[in-house]
Amino acid sequence: MDRKKQRDRTILCNDENEYWENKGAIVPPLYQNSLFAFDGWDGIDKAFDNLSESFLYSRLHNPTSRIAEKKIAAIAGAEDAKLTASGMGAISAAIMHFVNHGDHIVTIKDIYAPANTFINEFLKEKCNVDCTFVDGSTVETFAEAIQENTRLIYLESPASITMSIQDIKAIAALAKSKGINTVIDNTWATPLFQKCIPMGIDIEVHSVSKYLCGHSDVVAGVMIGSKKDLGEILLKEHALLGPKMAPFESWLLLRSLRTLPLRMKAHQDGGSQVAHFLEAHPMVKSVNWPGLKSFSQYELAAKQMSGYGSLMSFELNTNDLAKIKSFVDGLQLFHLGVSWGGHESLVYAPVISYAKELPPERFDAMGIVAGLIRISVGLEDPKDLIEDLDAALAMIGE
Repeated sequence: MDRKKQRDRTILCNDENEYWENKGAIVPPLYQNSLFAFDGWDGIDKAFDNLSESFLYSRLHNPTSRIAEKKIAAIAGAEDAKLTASGMGAISAAIMHFVNHGDHIVTIKDIYAPANTFINEFLKEKCNVDCTFVDGSTVETFAEAIQENTRLIYLESPASITMSIQDIKAIAALAKSKGINTVIDNTWATPLFQKCIPMGIDIEVHSVSKYLCGHSDVVAGVMIGSKKDLGEILLKEHALLGPKMAPFESWLLLRSLRTLPLRMKAHQDGGSQVAHFLEAHPMVKSVNWPGLKSFSQYELAAKQMSGYGSLMSFELNTNDLAKIKSFVDGLQLFHLGVSWGGHESLVYAPVISYAKELPPERFDAMGIVAGLIRISVGLEDPKDLIEDLDAALAMIGE
């Protein structure tokens, strides 16, 4: 069967025998090596002529990583993908590829805090790159923010705190009409539930640490896009800054990709049950989850996504820090932690760190209040999670 006609679930479960000698192994081997030797002068000479594909040194390519990259590119509808040592490694490399000294970036107000810091502080101080933050609710907000030196529009849809959504296809078309490149953080939806490259995005980035790995044992990132863009990044930002992913982590990622469709279905089902429970609870003011019909951008989410992750936020009916703390500490099944997308359920109050990571004006502009809580619904029984939340919410009303 033509691999290009295979569906996502089949692609993720089957490994092409492209990079290893067939010994009957059902699982690809772990190439835990730093370099690759050649039989003679001509062999290594040809490898240097084709660094974007050759196995020469694992800082550039490794067979184990390459298998995972090809799978991710295939389900994303892209030509290629490149794994990195962290999500920020992917975000930083992708952004730096498209901007130079004195350029301008347009992005949304509620992007991931380290990405916000990288754009608004690091690039501004080191490269004189300016940035305009917009609410992103309409295409017009981006159009109005574009300047003569705008070289990049950076999106995160849905955003990982407020779950705000941008019209990906329309914004990508706007950017192309102006000769501007686009990068999107698609970690929340995964390439299974939202395919950004076919919608016109240049580079899609993910924190692989989240759903793609899904077992809370790997820190990694990935860039997805055209062979041209990723080939240039490989020899520039990736090769020179060195954010390569280790072969063992790539091997663990391959393990995780085989179950990704099943895990995402379970995350979506559990997330839906928890979101509907919270929506109806008297101690919850509002719930931010794109799968709810009450969500302000529900129709846009349904148009550009085929499913929903289980990360959500909700605002408690109080901004009393003592009560908020009692709610968080009262949870038994939701572990307090900063990440998400794993098999375990997590809770986090953005007020804990965002006020430390961002200046007050940026924190306020994101619309984050003290009572905003973020939870990642894991793979436990949703009924148990709901009972846990109900017990903790009862503490607020005491």
